[in-house]
Amino acid sequence: MANKPLQFVLVERKMNFGANAGKIVQVAKPTGRHRVSFRSFCERVAKSTTFNRQEVEAVLNYATEIARDIVANGDIVEFGDLGTLNPSFKSKVVPKGETFNVQKHIEKPVVRLSPSKKYFTLTDVTYEQTTAKPKKGTKPSVPKPNEDEDPVVGI
Repeated sequence: MANKPLQFVLVERKMNFGANAGKIVQVAKPTGRHRVSFRSFCERVAKSTTFNRQEVEAVLNYATEIARDIVANGDIVEFGDLGTLNPSFKSKVVPKGETFNVQKHIEKPVVRLSPSKKYFTLTDVTYEQTTAKPKKGTKPSVPKPNEDEDPVVGI
């Protein structure tokens, strides 16, 4: 499957900090994205294997369930090319001398994904500037691409 360009629009923003504080700047914002459902993803994986969609779905769901159980016990799971799954939580600050109450001062335990930089860094992508789709009841405020520039730029 050939990659298509990553689409973006230019939006104007007023900077609140840094060297451009108070100035209006242009920022590229990704657009034209679509969500691939889990079932559709499993169908695509199944096409290149001897498994059907339901089997792929079951294995992926089971793997994530087992990994979650392992992390809930305080262990770290190396989750293949995606990265590492670690246990994490928020802890409130308690002054020295006060009693630390686990039930009161530790909250929101979560599974945290430490993504693999190699896997999550996109390479060999191109870009294509598009015009923003106007929101209902508003006028588009995105400048049009310069006609003298090539709208597709590769890395």
